[in-house]
Formats: sequence, structure tokens, C-alpha cells
Amino acid sequence: MSYSPMPAIDKQALEKWVPRTKTGKLVLEGKITSLNEIFEKNLPLLEPEIVDYLLPNLKYVRIDAKIVQKMTDAGRRTKFQVIVVVGDENGFIGLGIGKARQYTEALAKAIRDAKLNTAPIRRGCGSWECRCSEPHSVPFTVKGKSGSVEILLKPAPRGTGLVVGDVAKIILRLAGIRDAWSKSFGETRTTLNFAKAVVEALHNTYKFVTPVDWSR
Repeated sequence: MSYSPMPAIDKQALEKWVPRTKTGKLVLEGKITSLNEIFEKNLPLLEPEIVDYLLPNLKYVRIDAKIVQKMTDAGRRTKFQVIVVVGDENGFIGLGIGKARQYTEALAKAIRDAKLNTAPIRRGCGSWECRCSEPHSVPFTVKGKSGSVEILLKPAPRGTGLVVGDVAKIILRLAGIRDAWSKSFGETRTTLNFAKAVVEALHNTYKFVTPVDWSR
């Protein structure tokens, strides 16, 4: 699976954006200047344009697309299901799923969902072999789980690269992590659960308070 991120922002739609939520109005007025502030103040993120406005370098990668079917009283209904990951390659990552009869509509829904699920992650150098103090890896070992899939992300010294699966490589690169070791369990061939587990592990890095944050 190749890593070829695409721009995830529609600049024309962003120019016509009229905020409908309090958070969106604060962003447009310039009272909130970063996505981190939204999470620090525990504000709701209900408009994808907020992410577009605060993360102008946001990119997306489609990691899976397939046809799904559902039986109804009217017969069999066929739709496209698309899984997308968005990130700015600098500490933010989100995962989204979209379903629709048309592929382009399903892709648009997936990108919108991924933006609404975008959250910050904490990067660092948690490897005792490195200790370079640069944010190139995860700061400590973290775990993520979805369905039967469970993954452990471990800090690696600089230059190691990403010793993870193909889907995890895409997610980690979009998050801005260049070095990491991993250990996975369960049915990792299920792309959706594997991607969810990796994203959850990354988001869990932000749920811990490290000694670096004590003085803040």
C-alpha cells in the first residue's frame, strides 16, 4: 500500500463557510487559533470547516474501499464503503468512514467524518537507546484495541523507521511519527479494526500527563 497523501481541504467551500456553532464562531473571529485550544477547553468539534481553518496543511489517504450490500424489503441495496485517514503530519490524526451509492459521495463523507474525529497526539523520544528529545516517535508504549485487534506501539530510536504493518505506516506518517516498533494481536487483516486500533493508540498518548507537562 503506497503512501500518497492528497489535500483534504476545499478552499472554495472554506471561503463561503458560515459558522453554525459557538466553536466555529470563535475560530472565525480569531479567538481560537489552534486545534489544541479546542481540546484543552473541552469544546465540541461539530463542523469539519473548523479543522480546515486551523489545519491548512491537512491531507488524506484512502486506506480501503469496497462494496457492501444490505437486504431490505425493497431488495438488495449496494453501496460503497470508504475508509479514510486525515492528518497534518505534525501531531494530528483522524479516521473516518463513509457509505453511499456513489464512490465520490462515500469518499466525501469519509473525509468529513475523519475531520470530525481529528484529535491531537503526543510525540516524543521515549526510547532509552536514543534520548534525542526530538518528537520523532511515541513518548511511551501505548495500546489500542478495536474488535479482536489489539496493537502496542513502542518508542524506537531515531533512524529505525516504522516497523509496523502497511496500514499502520500510513497512519503513523500522517501523524508525524517516523520511528516506532509495534506488536499486534488478533485478526489484523480486518483493515477497519486494525486502523481503529492504531488511531486509538495514538490518541491515547494525549490522555497521559507526562513529567514534561507538569510545569505547564
